[in-house]
Amino acid sequence: MPATPGCVPLAPDVQPPGLLPPERQPVIIAARRTPVCPVNGALRSLRAHELLAPVLRELAAVALDPASVTDVVIGNAVGGGGNVARLALLEAGLPAAVPGITVDRQCGSGLDAIVLAARLVAAGGGPLYLAGGVESTSTAPLRAHRKDDGGPEFYRRAQFVPDSFGDPDMGVAAETVAGAYGVARERQDAFALASHRKALAAIRDGRFTDELVPLETPAGTVSVDGGPRAGLTPTVMARFRAAFVPGGTVTAGNSCSDADAASAVVVTSLARARLLGVRDGLLVRGTGTAGVAPQVLGMGAVPAARGVLAAAGVKASELDLVEFNEAFASQTLACLDELGIDPGRANLDGGALALGHAYGASGAVLVTRLLAQARRAGTEGALGLAMISMAGGMGTAALLEYRRL
Repeated sequence: MPATPGCVPLAPDVQPPGLLPPERQPVIIAARRTPVCPVNGALRSLRAHELLAPVLRELAAVALDPASVTDVVIGNAVGGGGNVARLALLEAGLPAAVPGITVDRQCGSGLDAIVLAARLVAAGGGPLYLAGGVESTSTAPLRAHRKDDGGPEFYRRAQFVPDSFGDPDMGVAAETVAGAYGVARERQDAFALASHRKALAAIRDGRFTDELVPLETPAGTVSVDGGPRAGLTPTVMARFRAAFVPGGTVTAGNSCSDADAASAVVVTSLARARLLGVRDGLLVRGTGTAGVAPQVLGMGAVPAARGVLAAAGVKASELDLVEFNEAFASQTLACLDELGIDPGRANLDGGALALGHAYGASGAVLVTRLLAQARRAGTEGALGLAMISMAGGMGTAALLEYRRL
C-alpha cells in the first residue's frame, strides 16, 4: 500500500522502540461517534443502547468477523444499570457469543473503558475489543433512596465522597478551582467562546464528517452536533451571571451543557491490526489514573497526565495533539496551565464547552477526535494526549502515538 507523503511504513517485522511485542501492543484502529446533542434535544427519544448500537455496528465491520470481538467494554455514568454494553451489542447484531461489560468512573467512564481494553490487550487477554462510552442524559432514570416507610426519596445525583469531604457539586468545585488557580472570568469566557467558534468551523469544514454515525429518530435523521452556538459574542458571554456561587466567575456560558451521545473505538493488537490490513492507527504508549482532593476535583487530570508523560519520557511541549474534556473553562485552563500546555493547542476543533458533555461518552469522544486529527495531519510519530477529570476527585490520561502500521 502506498505511504502517506513524509511517512515511512513500518515493515511487519520492525518494532518501534519502547513498545510491547506486536501480539500485545495495543493500537486503536477505528473510532466513531454519534452527534453530541443537548439534553432533551434532537436525541431525546433514544435510550442509551439505541445511541450506542449503531456505533458498535459500524466498528464491528472493521473486525471483518464480528465473532472475533473478544469483549465490548463500555462506560456509562447515569444509566439504569443492567449492563448497557451487552444490551447494545446485541441490538447492534453482534453474535450472542460476544460478551459485554459496563464500567462507571463517572465522567471518565468512556476513556477508562478504552484504557481497560488496551490493558487487556497488553496483558494477553485477547486481541480485539470494542470500547467506549454512552450517555442518554435525556432518558436517564429517576433516582431515589428507599425511606423507612418504603417510599422513595428522590435525589439529584449520587454521592461521590464521604460527607466529611464536603462532597462538592461540580459547579462549586469549578468555582473553587477558579479562585485557587487564579483563572479570571474574562479568560474563562474567552476560552469558552473560542471552543464554540472552533467547533462551528469544524462543522462547516466537514472535519467531523468521517467520524460521525447518523442516527434515526422519530423526528428524522440526526447527523450534526447540536451544541455549538453561532450567536455567542464577548458581549453576550459577559451577560451571563454566576451560576453556582454568588459573585463567582463560573457561569452557564463558560460551563458545558449536559448532552446525549455515544462513542467507541476498536482496540486491538499491533499484530492483529496488520493481519486486518489496517494502514495506520494510534499506538497506546501509556495510560494512568490518579486522585486529587475532592474540593478541586476538576484538577484530577493533572497528576494522571504527569504520571503518564513521565513514564514515557515525554515532555508536554513534545505533544502534537491534546484533547481534554472541557467540563468548565476554569478547570480546563487551570489544568492546562499546570501542565504547561498552551490552551490554544488543545481541542483544535472545539470541546465540550461547545459540543456538550455526555458524561459516560465524553472520554471516548476525546480519543475519537485524536484519531481523526492524527489521520488528517498524517504526521508519523505524532503524540496525542487524551485526558479527563471526574467526580470524586480523579483523572485519567492516555498517551497515544500515530503510526503507519
